[in-house]
Amino acid sequence: MRFMSLVFVAALASPAIAADFTVKASTIEDRKAVIATVEPVHQLVARARLGGVIVALKAREGDVVGAGQEIATIADQKLALQIQALDQRIRSQQAQRDQAKSDFDRIQELQRRGVSAQTQLDQAKTALDVAERTLAAMQADRGVIEQQAAEGAVLASGAGRVLTVPVAEGRVVLPGETIATLAENNYILRLALPERHAQFMRAGDRVLIGARGLQSDAGDVRREGRVRLVYPEIQGGRVVADVEVDGLGDYFVGERTRVWVSTGGRLALVVPAAALYQRAGANFVRLGDGSEIVVQPGEKSAEGVEILSGLKVGDIVVAP
Repeated sequence: MRFMSLVFVAALASPAIAADFTVKASTIEDRKAVIATVEPVHQLVARARLGGVIVALKAREGDVVGAGQEIATIADQKLALQIQALDQRIRSQQAQRDQAKSDFDRIQELQRRGVSAQTQLDQAKTALDVAERTLAAMQADRGVIEQQAAEGAVLASGAGRVLTVPVAEGRVVLPGETIATLAENNYILRLALPERHAQFMRAGDRVLIGARGLQSDAGDVRREGRVRLVYPEIQGGRVVADVEVDGLGDYFVGERTRVWVSTGGRLALVVPAAALYQRAGANFVRLGDGSEIVVQPGEKSAEGVEILSGLKVGDIVVAP
């Protein structure tokens, strides 16, 4: 069960008297400061599709690349030799096809004159068909090798920033070997909270993000985010959640920052900060009847200052 304690919120008693507030009870959120890590939504891996030698690296760590951009070029010298050999065989087969075509045309003309038999024409037609199909097969084989050579270009599968390039020019790589890892441009904050907070985390919850760095405090809140996903598995006693925030593109992947997440609701006394004043080291508020009350302030929030003691529901608070 979600734990609820008493909170009192000061509200306007009358729109005509802007400085008078009537204290009443209202539920507010408790927030806990935790550390979040900047992570890409997806981490992409550019792999070698062809075994060979890296002849060119066209990206390095930190570069921003677009989808389909070439990152590296891999060459296999055996493919070039195979293409040369096929080219010679294709030329030879073209000559055989031309000879078969010439024989077929001559026999067809003789058959038209009644000099040649139909059997000879059929044999010439068959020889021509075989020569043409053999030539087409050789040309298809050459296209396969050309496609294999084209696969030596390692392309980025999506737009993002290059994180690592664990290879160098001149290195021999195998098919499937990692050439570079990339982080997609869309970054999120990843939280790991103790499992006792799992019941309070919901997709769509509001999260407050502090100033960049780990030295920020609650007064340094710069922006808001929303819980994008709460993972349904608890690992090592912690529940993991992703938070969507605008403007994380200039952060480092793995950079940590402070955030405040909701850990349940409670009730407390809150008055506008302008209603509090200090005298002789004590904090006071003035009531509607003119009397002064010593109060114990607590946590500050956007609604005002929480009052731990000194006020009760129904009191009229006047800003000095």
